Amino acid sequence: MRSPLLIGAALALTLYFIVLYNGLVGLKHSVAKAWANIDVLLKQRHDEIPKLVEVCKQYAQFEQQTLLKVMEARNAVASSSAAHDAARLGASEGLLRRGIAQLNAVAEAYPELKANEQFSQLSRRISALEDSIADRRELYNEAVNLNNMRIEQFPDLLIARLFGFAGAHPLRFESHETCDVDVSSLFRQP
Repeated sequence: MRSPLLIGAALALTLYFIVLYNGLVGLKHSVAKAWANIDVLLKQRHDEIPKLVEVCKQYAQFEQQTLLKVMEARNAVASSSAAHDAARLGASEGLLRRGIAQLNAVAEAYPELKANEQFSQLSRRISALEDSIADRRELYNEAVNLNNMRIEQFPDLLIARLFGFAGAHPLRFESHETCDVDVSSLFRQP
């Protein structure tokens, strides 16, 4: 005959194990959800950038090299996002943000382009998407941080290793991406 105390302890331990496991599953899905939210915004911006480039192309003398850089960076962001490669996405995002900033700076030399309503709307839309992406990055990095902390803490560590829960990589940016913008450099031709 088994002791009720032993059965109670086994039941409590099982329930504790289930709570820990479910917590880790929840964190894993929070990271995936945060990544999906970023991905949606990246795709929206991905669709808007060619429209902005097309409007700029209407001004025949508009700098083609700048347009090319923006489109290449756009494609790099898309492939990094599709591969769920946070490290590569961070670097690609930096290139794209610099390209868009340079595109807007070069547009300053074209008063007709700046006055173009479609250009203005697209620029505002892309800026709004940039802000939303920055907000979602913060949420993603927080979810990654919580996930990574839990899978390294005892006793969660035991369950994480047993069931193969893996850490995630935060979206990081190069140091020049987090410092103040040198506005005068945006107006220099490359």
